[in-house]
Amino acid sequence: MNSINKNMKLLPSDQNLKEKMEKQAELREVVLLGTWASSYCKRVELALKVKGIGFEYLEQDLTNKSELLLTSNPVHKKVPVLLHNGKSIAESLVILEYIDECWKNSGPRLLPEDPYLKARARSWADFHDQKQEKAIEDFNGLLTVFEKGIKEDFPSHSPFLGGQNLGFLDIVVGTHVCNFKAFEEAVVVVVDPNKYPHFVSWIYALKDHPLMKETLPPHEKLVAAIRAKFFQSP
Repeated sequence: MNSINKNMKLLPSDQNLKEKMEKQAELREVVLLGTWASSYCKRVELALKVKGIGFEYLEQDLTNKSELLLTSNPVHKKVPVLLHNGKSIAESLVILEYIDECWKNSGPRLLPEDPYLKARARSWADFHDQKQEKAIEDFNGLLTVFEKGIKEDFPSHSPFLGGQNLGFLDIVVGTHVCNFKAFEEAVVVVVDPNKYPHFVSWIYALKDHPLMKETLPPHEKLVAAIRAKFFQSP
């Protein structure tokens, strides 16, 4: 008899084999197209890890875009792109919400259930992404707004804005700002803990999270990439 009786209790070895096979099948279903230095890509990678979703990562060369990237995101031709069962989802914030909705019962929820708190998290994430493009020029402005916002909108964060687990806004902001030491070294952008105590304590808590440590790009490699971007010859 080839089929397994669903009511039959599996032995530990059988259960381990079943879980391994499920993970292998899941790995083929979920593919992330990204680049190692992009915080937009890193946030998707981190969200998948937080939710416990197995995935295959395919590094992309944006100077020589692959056919897979061009066909998966034909409008913007950018990363990140999430492929799930052959369907493509683009734009990092959209992908994060897709992950949270698609795998509701896997790992912690990224967005809060409360509609108001969910709206606030989305609003702050959108604000961060709008400012991120000009973060070097107005980095202190970004920090000032977040310092005030954390105190007002997330007064009881402990230690993360998502509570005890990394949440939507922790992932969005953390995968960018947790690299602040690389920015300090590369372009002399200094984060003053005395001026931004709430923000800095939050970022250090994020940096200490095992999954964040695992996901952030290598420091020295990132410093070199930042210097190449901001000090390249005209």
